Amino acid sequence: MACEAECRPLGVFECQLCALTAPYSYVGQQPPGTQSVVLLEESYVMRDPFTPNKDRFLILGSRCGLCGRLVCVGPECSLFYSKRFCLPCVRENIDAFPQEIQQDLEKRKVPSKRPASQPGSRT
Repeated sequence: MACEAECRPLGVFECQLCALTAPYSYVGQQPPGTQSVVLLEESYVMRDPFTPNKDRFLILGSRCGLCGRLVCVGPECSLFYSKRFCLPCVRENIDAFPQEIQQDLEKRKVPSKRPASQPGSRT
């Protein structure tokens, strides 16, 4: 019965940038069933559905430290540097971040180069 209450979703997390949705079962810094784990930010967490181990969890996302937007941990939506920041806020305030973060953001912008398909190559 205790697991039933623990595993029951509190709500649905939705990233305000990419619209990723997932049920979350905890919001905070110390997920249930984990004595030694303390997260560096208040996070939306779900139990890992891929393992029967109740101590395993997935971090879905948290609020942007600047604008408060709810964003997922995906590299196309946010980054963590002392707190979580959505990429629009990072880009607006890029000079406030260290050079390493600026370089990392530049790498994310570079699209993968694919060979251009030649017209008429398919028959």
